Amino acid sequence: QVQLVDSGGGSVQSGGSLRLTCSVSGDIIHMSVMGWFRQAPGKEREGFAAIHVEGGRTYYADSVKGRFTISKDNTNKILYLQMNSLMPDDTAMYSCALSPGYTPIDQRLSENQYKSWGEGIQVTDSP
Repeated sequence: QVQLVDSGGGSVQSGGSLRLTCSVSGDIIHMSVMGWFRQAPGKEREGFAAIHVEGGRTYYADSVKGRFTISKDNTNKILYLQMNSLMPDDTAMYSCALSPGYTPIDQRLSENQYKSWGEGIQVTDSP
């Protein structure tokens, strides 16, 4: 069974940077996709970044494109999220997640495809 542990959250001033880490234990099956999701108070969960574990192709929501970068270290089974130019709207609970096996391209930011989740970490932007 795959387990995900996310870390690296905290509080940062607007315009600052933060890096989140997601450590994976267990086997990641062929063609899996990993992603980052966030949920702000009173809002629905948003999938905003995903990466194909083998091919490395990335997918981003418009809300973070150009500011956030998702990457991976397959050897050590670690997923990263580099967040730059943070804004107040980025304040949320962030979680990493794994979609096992093939995931349709148009579904790779959809939470319904993801079966394993980290516990979530808080990221707060302080104006």
